[in-house]
Amino acid sequence: MKLPLSKYYSLAIFIIAAFSISNIVAQDKQKDTVSIVKRHLQSAQKYSMSHHFSNALEEIANAEKLVHSFSDTTQTLNGDIHYTKALLKRIIHNYSDATNEIIKAITIFNKAEREIDLAKAYNQYALILIELNKPEDAAEYLSFSSDILNDKNDEHNQAIVLTNLGLVSLKYNDYRPAVNYFEAAIPLLKQYNEPYYEALANLNEAKAFLQLDKETNRNHFSLIKKAINNARKISEEHNFLNLISKSYKIESKVAMLEKDFPKAEQLFNKYVQTNDTLVNLYIDTASKSKFTNINLEHLNEVITAQQEELVSKQKAIVFGKTTAGLALTLMIILSLFALSLFKNNRLRAIANDLLRDKNVELILSKEKAEKASIAKAQFLSTISHELRTPLYAVTGLTHLLLESDPKPEQKEHLKSLKFSGEYLLSLINNILDLNKLEANKVEIDKTSFNLKKRINDVLTSLKRTATNRKNNLHLEYDDTIPEKLMGDSLKLSQILINLIGNAVKFTHNGDIWVRVKKITQQPNKVSLHVEVEDNGVGISKKKQKSIFETFSQGSLQINRKFGGSGLGLSIVKNLLELMNSKINLESELGKGSKFWFDISFAISEDSKENTNPNNIIYDIDYVALENVKILVVEDNKINQMITKKILEKNKMICSVSDNGTDAIKMVKENDFQVILMDIHMPGISGIVATQKIREFNKTIPILALTAVTIDDNLDEFYKAGFNEIIPKPFKPEEFFEKIYRALKNKKKI
Repeated sequence: MKLPLSKYYSLAIFIIAAFSISNIVAQDKQKDTVSIVKRHLQSAQKYSMSHHFSNALEEIANAEKLVHSFSDTTQTLNGDIHYTKALLKRIIHNYSDATNEIIKAITIFNKAEREIDLAKAYNQYALILIELNKPEDAAEYLSFSSDILNDKNDEHNQAIVLTNLGLVSLKYNDYRPAVNYFEAAIPLLKQYNEPYYEALANLNEAKAFLQLDKETNRNHFSLIKKAINNARKISEEHNFLNLISKSYKIESKVAMLEKDFPKAEQLFNKYVQTNDTLVNLYIDTASKSKFTNINLEHLNEVITAQQEELVSKQKAIVFGKTTAGLALTLMIILSLFALSLFKNNRLRAIANDLLRDKNVELILSKEKAEKASIAKAQFLSTISHELRTPLYAVTGLTHLLLESDPKPEQKEHLKSLKFSGEYLLSLINNILDLNKLEANKVEIDKTSFNLKKRINDVLTSLKRTATNRKNNLHLEYDDTIPEKLMGDSLKLSQILINLIGNAVKFTHNGDIWVRVKKITQQPNKVSLHVEVEDNGVGISKKKQKSIFETFSQGSLQINRKFGGSGLGLSIVKNLLELMNSKINLESELGKGSKFWFDISFAISEDSKENTNPNNIIYDIDYVALENVKILVVEDNKINQMITKKILEKNKMICSVSDNGTDAIKMVKENDFQVILMDIHMPGISGIVATQKIREFNKTIPILALTAVTIDDNLDEFYKAGFNEIIPKPFKPEEFFEKIYRALKNKKKI
């Protein structure tokens, strides 16, 4: 009996649908198998590193059984198996087999274009070559790995490359670069949770420091012990027996150098015992691994035969399905199609709801941002006063000590303190005015200055920090540069302090070079190339993209290890842009960094450096200031003492009031010639006190002596009755010049 054509057509659809579902099920099963295989191999790698070799062998065997059950995935997954075997063989010192396995893995990964896995395999091969005492070959494969990882922006595996480069440097007896590689790697390894390599890097950093001490006759015992303790803590937590063994050996050497011979002997005995345990484990594992391979070959044949039979049965079942089953399948397909349409409509409705919600969230976020901006402004205003007040004490006391005929060596220290205080004030100003800086609202001053002297002042202020870090500072200065230039020397010094300070902070036992070269010179203008280079830990390619952003640091671990707010380079970038220049960076992890910029200055015709940053001509008759009666209104006792001493040192008669209320009373009862008024005080503020004094005395000069930021409040101060404003901290010359000018102007009235 012939079936109608429509029924043949329906039957064909049923069969095709059944095959499609069968294929989908098979593909899903295959994906699950790949995932399980990778989990087995990851476990095997962890077991290998923690010396649970039996478990590692078992996991590898399980992975191989699953791989051979799916022939089309065998080739690519075999690369992972060879890689894992290579790792295990390397750890048990079977370098010949490890080499064979890793070469197979490299071949498979290369053919399959699995670039990240290829880079990791190169890394593993480099470790094997290092153990075989072939550092040159190892360096070549690490270079291959690094190139791939840089292209992929893979900072995680790049940290392992850095560790291996440190090991290569140790083989070459290049101990300082080795330390740099390990210091650059350790924070990243911690960040990406690589305990084995983190412990390995710490241990070899200690080893490099030991060798470095022999070459330089320096003592890094505290750093060495810290590195050993970090390595052992991690190794004991994860049972890295080989690293525990090496830690005993290195610590024994430290004890010998410290002449603690009983401790050295005890540690060396621990090293011998742990090492014996390791050797026995290696021998036992080597024999087991050979046996496992033999059994796996036999099992693979059995599994392959069973798999072929299973596939044959599955095909028979598929072709023997009944019409009812096929009809059910079609119904399921149609139901799924209807469900899909329903879901699409539902998803569209949900998407619309989400867009509405997101719009509301954006509006709320905008309102929060505006409130945060107001809170930030209030915070900066408060912190401005809190920072400037103690800084006034520092700069004021420094001035008084310099005026007290100090010894020559004390004078040198006080000058450095004064210089650092001035630039700390400049830095605080830029931090507090960061929004203005980024909006290009900060003005650039133009004064005459000696560039070489400015750079030497910066180097002097940082010399102590550099010495503590065992660093050497070098200045290479082009002497054909004109002696006197016109520009903002304070901001240029701040740029150099940030760049050189960063170099000092991220370099240990190394060198920092400051180079200034002339590019071109015209009759009234000179262009310069300025660079700051170090051979410290360097900056990764990934972090170089964000390092100039506000509050940016290399990583949280780097912030904890080296300190800093991450604000310095952002300030440098903004300041240079204001000065029509641009900061540039060249860096490589473990090899150091170089920051550079080109900048132009006008050539000054003055023969002397202008020490007045605001371009004020100080015309002060100090004799005219003698015996002038002056009232200082200030609630801070330390600031009272400093201001009073500065005034009395110049033979002025000084009285002090703690608050605005008492100040008003004292002005009524005494014949003062000048008032210095603080703004923030208990009771009434300095502004209110000035307004009340102006009600009965219109002519007495009142100067605001305040730590409050006043850039946006000048009109308010003058309306209140102030004649002049002196921001704290101040330069003594500016301080007396403003007092003298206020008195002189009063006489003209």
